[in-house]
Amino acid sequence: MNAKKLYIISGEASGDLHGSNVMKELYKEQPDLAIRFWGGDKMAAVGGTMAMHIRELAYMGFVEVLRNIRKILKNIRFCKQDIEAFQPDAILLIDYPGFNMRIAEWAKKKGIKVYYYISPTVWAWKEKRVEKIRRDVYKLFVILPFEKPFYAKHHYDVEYVGHPLLDEIDHYRQQVPTKLALDASDTRPIIAVLPGSRVQELKTKLPIMLTLVEAFPNYHFVIAGAPNMDEGLYKELIGNRSVSVVFGQTYQLLQQSEAAVVTSGTATLETALFGIPQVVCYIGNALSFQIAKRIVNVKYISLPNLILDRELLTELIQNDCNPQRLKQELSLIIKGGSKREMMLNAYKDIHGMLGLGGASQKVAQYLLKTI
Repeated sequence: MNAKKLYIISGEASGDLHGSNVMKELYKEQPDLAIRFWGGDKMAAVGGTMAMHIRELAYMGFVEVLRNIRKILKNIRFCKQDIEAFQPDAILLIDYPGFNMRIAEWAKKKGIKVYYYISPTVWAWKEKRVEKIRRDVYKLFVILPFEKPFYAKHHYDVEYVGHPLLDEIDHYRQQVPTKLALDASDTRPIIAVLPGSRVQELKTKLPIMLTLVEAFPNYHFVIAGAPNMDEGLYKELIGNRSVSVVFGQTYQLLQQSEAAVVTSGTATLETALFGIPQVVCYIGNALSFQIAKRIVNVKYISLPNLILDRELLTELIQNDCNPQRLKQELSLIIKGGSKREMMLNAYKDIHGMLGLGGASQKVAQYLLKTI
């Protein structure tokens, strides 16, 4: 019997991480599974054959997508040709909805079974996409507790597998903790700065975040550097301030921090699961933001607030993300701050709502049973 063949498409750093964990579980159960994928270094380290690296794919916001539309369309054409040449038994799509939903529609017409891990945010905007997902996707694996009832409302039975970050953080905590590679003579408590992983995010947000350095001189500000980013860009934005940058040590940084200033996205949930009080920041392209404001139907932009369905974390968006508001909000969550204990207690509720871990294993086992 020939080995089964699986084609996996992830388009961002988070997808590379989750894809690598699913691949590990797949290979544990079926070592001869042939996998070809779009991903990054983490997936490449597990095995399989890479068709495209995520560094070619990261575009954020409406305007940026329009600017790069020719390259995106070229990538879609290449992807379809590559899938046809590989002839997989199934395709596993991970997040990255603008691209992956097009592939799902095409693959369904070609008679290829499509699995989707990490739902497009149809509950936030373009709710009509539920019909397309139901039509094109054989099984959808969701990771947020409110997504299963949302899809049930649309008569679509999805599989809630828990959030993959639970496993990632649990695995990290089982390791022997390592100290950050920082100047040992600097004994000030640490404020973590997580400014995102895209150049445009860094250039717009980091200078504003760094105004906190002067406002809180008794703290050591440490930036979580993105692996795909040139260290020179951080140095240029930091200037002569006493600020450190660490790469590949985000969890160590969070574990050793008193508080954090975080870009909206997955990092807000990671920070919450580590029990670190945080202020959330978002500054997008002005035109993209105006478009999004008119079509996005959510009350919050951070995952902890969305999960709790209330405003636990302060979200400083666009013009609200300014030095004065940042200073004010950070002062409320450092030791002695009036919001600190309330935030830490609410984090326990989030843990309870997310349930047990095992997301990657559940996805892999379901896939192998039905492929």
